[in-house]
Amino acid sequence: MTSIDLNADLGEGMGTDDDLLQIVSSASIACGGHAGDAPTIRHILRVCKARGVRAGAHPGYADPKRFGRFRVVMPLDQLLGQIRSQLFLVRFIADEVGVPLAYVKLHGALANQTAEELAFAVGIFATIQAMDPHVAVLALDNSQQVRAAKAVGMPLIREAYADRAYTPEGLLVPRGQPGAVLHDTEMMIERCLRLAKEGEIVATDGSVFKSTARSICLHGDTPGAVDLARDIRDALEGDGITIAADEPELPI
Repeated sequence: MTSIDLNADLGEGMGTDDDLLQIVSSASIACGGHAGDAPTIRHILRVCKARGVRAGAHPGYADPKRFGRFRVVMPLDQLLGQIRSQLFLVRFIADEVGVPLAYVKLHGALANQTAEELAFAVGIFATIQAMDPHVAVLALDNSQQVRAAKAVGMPLIREAYADRAYTPEGLLVPRGQPGAVLHDTEMMIERCLRLAKEGEIVATDGSVFKSTARSICLHGDTPGAVDLARDIRDALEGDGITIAADEPELPI
């Protein structure tokens, strides 16, 4: 039976966390960089534990005023320090609650930069791996994130997006460009069904590229996020697809 993981970025102050945690199978939890604080992290982890939702950390540039969506020029050591601080916070609370942190997913501009720049991604992932040799990375499929994860030997979960437009190269269209974020529910449902069943995604120019992603991101800050997530889950399950957090690919 075909299965696919549904993940959502949570703890970002949208007020939809509890509702989304009834729908998704993985939760990427903001950990004090672009958003998030200790009480919110603790609450989400407790709900994850109660509902059997896989928990992951969602660090980004420590730039809450701009929600971590703009690249910040700084010394690499300073950036790595920000990432370590965020991961220390979420891991400390996860240990307290008794929930394993299964993966790390980078947020916003930091995610986009690592998707494009291999050497940068290797440096970031090597730092994360040094903190926890067994943690997986939730990485944009067909991007430099995948290559970096393989280079440093991290377990890998390949991800695609329900609500983002793709370039023919398989990368996300930058948010500043028209049409970068999809709003048509039927289009997003079709995207998810085609990915789950055929392993294909349609790019903005109409071309089709292959994707082996088995985790679909449903953004928690999308307008109508809960209804959209429920509609996507219902459509997938209605087509015989199981919603489940699959095991990561292990390094060779």
